[in-house]
Amino acid sequence: MIWVDTIVQGILLGGLYALFAAGLSLVFGVMRLVNLAHGDLIVLGAFLILVLVTALGLNPFLAALVALPVMFGLGWLLQYHVLNRTLGDDILPPLLVTFGLSIVIQNALLESFSADSRRIPAGALETASISLGPIAVGVMPLLTFVSAVAVILGLNLLFYRTELGRAFRATSDDAVTAGLMGVDPKRLFATATGLAMIVVTIAALYLGTRSNFDPTIGPARLIYAFEAVIIGGLGSFWGTLAGGIIIGVAQTLGAAINPEWQILAGHVAFLVVLLARPRGLFPRATD
Repeated sequence: MIWVDTIVQGILLGGLYALFAAGLSLVFGVMRLVNLAHGDLIVLGAFLILVLVTALGLNPFLAALVALPVMFGLGWLLQYHVLNRTLGDDILPPLLVTFGLSIVIQNALLESFSADSRRIPAGALETASISLGPIAVGVMPLLTFVSAVAVILGLNLLFYRTELGRAFRATSDDAVTAGLMGVDPKRLFATATGLAMIVVTIAALYLGTRSNFDPTIGPARLIYAFEAVIIGGLGSFWGTLAGGIIIGVAQTLGAAINPEWQILAGHVAFLVVLLARPRGLFPRATD
C-alpha cells in the first residue's frame, strides 16, 4: 500500500508539472517559439499573487483571478512588441532574447523582493486532506491535478473546436498563407502568448501555495516544463499531461527509495523515454 500511495502522490505532483509545461507547449505549438523565460514568468506570476494576497488581503484564488488579466496583458504586449521581432527561420534570436528576459526578470525580482524564500498563504487548504480508502490525498495537490486536467481539456477544445483554434493551427502551418486569408499573425501570436500567460498564472498559484519560491527558481521550473513537453510529444497537450505525470511518479518513486534520488529519478525517466521514443509518446501527426 505504501507504493500505491507513492504512485498516487506522484500522479498528483505530475499535475503541477503539466501546468508548468502547458503554456510552453501552447507557445511552441503556435509559433515554434522556445521561451527560455517561461519558468521566470511563472515565478513572476507567483510574486504578483503574493503581493495581491498580502497587500489587499485577498484569498489566493481570488488574487489569481485578479492577476489573470494582468498577466494576459503582459504576455500580449511582450509578444507583440518584442518577441514577434525575433521570429523567423533562425531560432537563435528568440533564444537570446528570452534568455535576456529571464535574466532581467530574475534581477528585477531580486531587487524588489530580495533573495528570501516566500510562500503564498492558503490557510487550512495547506494541510487539508481527504481519505480515499487507505490513502490520504492532500486537497491542494488534488486541486492542482484537477486544474491541470481542466487546462489541458480547455486548450484542446480551444485548438480543435473554435475559430480561434483554427486560426492558430493555420498560422502555425503557414503564416504567410494565413495572412493572405485575413489573419494577422502578429496579433494572433500575441493572443497565443497572452493565453499561455493565463496558464502560467494558474501554475504560479499552485507553485506558490504548495512550496516555497524565490526569484531564482525559474530555470528549474523551466527544465521540468521542457521535459514534460518533450516526453509527451511536441504539439500534444494530453501528451504534456502524461509527461508531467511520468516525471512526478518517477520523482516520488525515487524519493521513496532514497530521498537524494528524487530529482535525479525524474531526469532519468526523461532520458529513458527519449531513448525509447525520440519524438515523445504522443507526437502530433503532420498533415
